[in-house]
This record gives sequence, C-alpha cells and structure tokens, in this order.
Amino acid sequence: MTRRFAVVGTGARAETFIRSLVTNHADEAELVALADVNPAEPALLLRPRGGQAHGYDRGYERATGSAAADGDPFALDLAANPRMRELYYDAEGEDGYLRDRNVFADGVSIDDDMAVLVRYDTGATMTYHLTAYAPWEGYRLMVNGSRGRLELEVVETDHVAPAHGPIPNVIPPASRVATGAAGTVAGLYPGHAGGESGWSTLTVRPYWSPPRPVELNDAVREAHGGGDERMTAMLFSGNTSMADPLGRRATEVDGAWALLTGLAANASARERRPVAVSELVDPTLLSEAKQ
Repeated sequence: MTRRFAVVGTGARAETFIRSLVTNHADEAELVALADVNPAEPALLLRPRGGQAHGYDRGYERATGSAAADGDPFALDLAANPRMRELYYDAEGEDGYLRDRNVFADGVSIDDDMAVLVRYDTGATMTYHLTAYAPWEGYRLMVNGSRGRLELEVVETDHVAPAHGPIPNVIPPASRVATGAAGTVAGLYPGHAGGESGWSTLTVRPYWSPPRPVELNDAVREAHGGGDERMTAMLFSGNTSMADPLGRRATEVDGAWALLTGLAANASARERRPVAVSELVDPTLLSEAKQ
C-alpha cells in the first residue's frame, strides 16, 4: 500500500523530504500536499537595515524576472531551474508562497543570530549559538564530561561559491577532506556554481593526556553526513526493523522534546526572562514522556 505524506513547512530544509519522496521512495510513498503558514520566504541573511547599510540590498522585491537581481549572489531565480519552477514558481497562484523574495526586504523578521542557554533537570547545561548568515555551513559540537572533552567539527560547505564571478580556490588539506566531499549545493540552490569542500574531524581530549584524533573513514559530506538518506528511508519506506545498534532512532517524543526547547527559547527571547518547558505543556505529559 502506498503511504501518503504532507510536508508542513516549505523552507529550504523541506527539500530533503520532498526530494526523497519524489525520487528514492516514489514507488512506496506519495507526496500529496505542501503547507506553510508564511506566505513569504523568510530572510536567510542579515536584517533588512543591515543589508542596506552594508550595500547588499539591491532594492528588488523578488529575484525571478528582476534585472536588478542579475548577478546578485543572494538572489534565487526560480525560473532557472525546472524543479524549483514547478515546485514553487508555478504554484504561487495556489498558495501565494514567494520562495525568491529579496532577503533584505522590509517585513523580513527572522533572527540573524541566536544564542540559547538550556538547563536540564539532571543538572546538565547546553549552550547553543546559531549564526544564520555565516559564510560556511556546518557545526562544531563540544561535550565536556567527567573524563575530558569531545570535540566534533563538521564542515558541510566551507564556503558558498556564487555563480557570478570567479570561484575562490579554497581547498583544505587532503587529510581533512571526507570521503565523498566533492559536490555542490547547486542541486538545492540553483544560482550557485558549486566548487565547495567539506570535512569532518573528531578529537578526544582526556584529562592528563594528550588529545587524540578519531578516524572517520566512512564520513561523507553530502546530505548531512549521509543521515538524510537513512532518515527518509526509515520514514517513507515503513521499514521499522532497520538496525540501530547505538540507539539513535528518534521517536515523536524526542521530536516533541526538541520542539519544546525551541518554543521555550523563542518565548524567553520575546519575554526577556527564563522560560521552563513546563509552562508550555501540561506537566503530566512531561512526566509521562520521561517514563
């Protein structure tokens, strides 16, 4: 039986699921709907006034069909890519969603930079920082424990090479390039020329001993280190018997916990005070979820 799916939220991250549904799992799953509460594409980089102050804003309302957007590395031309045209441009009459708005336009209100401090009831703490306009894509994860420190660096894209103008020849040492690092973001964001590189490193720093690297021989750069393919296969194929020796499989409860953390962070920033997740949901549900 074909399983039917609706994708709620149609930003850039949604393409991970959309692409998988219409390609790898087209025989066993069907995409039936796209939904989003925001009729305009959110900003990806810098607030409107910042774009004007730094000379990035060219004043156009949307990129597709605009002469002012020609040569703009921030622009997304939906008509230039058949898949993007069919998915977004040709469907604008149905939902009013504009995927290619000027990211510096007035009315764009998404945060450019976010910092969150989380305290868990176990006593553990987490500090999280997101720079939405960083010139590279990836993350650095550090875990401090009772025996030392673990440091993971994942560089998915060391820079974004625009389609307009020369592409910088920025190549890291061969020892740092993960298997499958060659590739491009052009498949997701037409208008970019590719040429980017990526790598992953893992370092253990024990107490009283020199740090030591951990080899990541099977690491890949594409699709979040290969995680997208595994995740979508589990979601769309209906196969729940896939091996999970490390217990990494997330459930709807894990998703709810992650969502609550983000909702509490947004409420904290809005109200300028610490916010407990118990304020956002029935406390009895939280206690049941912990069991």
